[in-house]
Amino acid sequence: MSFTLAIVGRPNVGKSTLFNRLVGKRLALVDDQPGVTRDLREGAARLADLRFTVIDTAGLEEVTDDSLQGRMRRLTERAVDMADICLFMVDARVGITPSDLVFADILRKRSAHVILAANKSEGAAADAGVIEAYSLGLGEPIRLSAEHGEGLNDLYTHLMPLADQFAERAAEDAPDTDVTLDEDDGDMEAEIPMPTDKKPLQVAVVGRPNAGKSTLINQILGEDRLLTGPEAGITRDAISLRTNWSGVPMRIFDTAGMRKKAKVQEKLEKLSVGDGLRAVKFAEVVVVLLDAAIPFEQQDLRIADLAEREGRAVIIAVNKWDVEEDRQGKLKELKESFERLLPQLRGAPLITVSAKTGRGLDRLHEAIMKAYDVWNRRVTTSHLNRWLSGMVEAHPPPAPQGKRIKLRYMTQAKTRPPGFVVMCSHPDKVPESYSRYLVNGLRLDFDMPGTPIRLWMRGQNEANPYKGRKKAAPSKLRKHTDGRRRD
Repeated sequence: MSFTLAIVGRPNVGKSTLFNRLVGKRLALVDDQPGVTRDLREGAARLADLRFTVIDTAGLEEVTDDSLQGRMRRLTERAVDMADICLFMVDARVGITPSDLVFADILRKRSAHVILAANKSEGAAADAGVIEAYSLGLGEPIRLSAEHGEGLNDLYTHLMPLADQFAERAAEDAPDTDVTLDEDDGDMEAEIPMPTDKKPLQVAVVGRPNAGKSTLINQILGEDRLLTGPEAGITRDAISLRTNWSGVPMRIFDTAGMRKKAKVQEKLEKLSVGDGLRAVKFAEVVVVLLDAAIPFEQQDLRIADLAEREGRAVIIAVNKWDVEEDRQGKLKELKESFERLLPQLRGAPLITVSAKTGRGLDRLHEAIMKAYDVWNRRVTTSHLNRWLSGMVEAHPPPAPQGKRIKLRYMTQAKTRPPGFVVMCSHPDKVPESYSRYLVNGLRLDFDMPGTPIRLWMRGQNEANPYKGRKKAAPSKLRKHTDGRRRD
């Protein structure tokens, strides 16, 4: 990417709509009510032959205190400082407001390159607002319609000469990237694919509202990249962030807090939860973050079960451990509850952390890497069949209705998560309890704790080995002297 473009402006001027159009996907949540976007969202944008990074920001508010709006404004100002170019959007139908004048003055001081865009400018009703935009002193405004895709050619015309200024910097960065990718490609030949800059490890952090997900990710990144605070439900979008955590390239997804379905009434919260569920499906490792004060509530169990059903490697992390007094007693209680309430995740790591202080992050990183390793593990067919023979000898399968079930052989069909196929007679009559017996044995004997394991029983036709063969020609009869014929 040659440069970074930050889209800034008042709430509800269409920043997220333009962001989605530039990246070519519906990544950012869009709704009629103002203030939907709260965090910074980055995306790979494409405009004709230009390739650049675009940042969607929260709506600028005229507040400077420690309120939620004040923290959102500081995060947006940080995006202005880190971006190469700022696209300042105003609403052509509303016209220029006093807030627009204030923010235009801020942008003149903080950004070297500012482009003014008058959005929602389709039709004659927007002409007055476009003319009024000249009063901001930021040059000629671009007439845009983010919803309908109008005015993107004019945006390209403004961006092209600025892009040339950053081309030299991109060219200097390219050789290092090429070297890194070559080294990573060599690692990909290993049995377990290691995360690379090109294909980072995908980690989703999920949980109930106010569990500390954004605070934990900020601690991992080492900077206040995500909006945090005491209010529940601050995060709305599923934000993905690239980082290199202890030498491992990762893309970490911060998701909105998931409440019980019956409590989710607002359309915006439904969109947020749906965004988080999609993040779980794209992730490789899912960290279910619990609150140490109220762990393993019904919603926590549903979230963990969802991650297991999606086939993701699951880690249970208990946050706010720094305020816990009886840590030994609490840890024993947590482990007992975990084994009792989530038997499908038996053996999954249970890590205690403090997102506020950073305590336990080393253990969390180690648990993520081990879970990823197990999730990608492959067992040879010869080992599986020797193991299967021992399991059947120790505990033969039942004979329902007098029909004996024969387990013939076993092989691993897939990884991510590990999936195994057992060829047997009467696969439909193998009880669920015997399948669990085999799955638990796989976890224990092949060191695959916690990861979802898929086991399929497949039938094998017991065909007549002589079926389809031509009948042998009858042997010639010899005539003996006694007149009798003998073979």
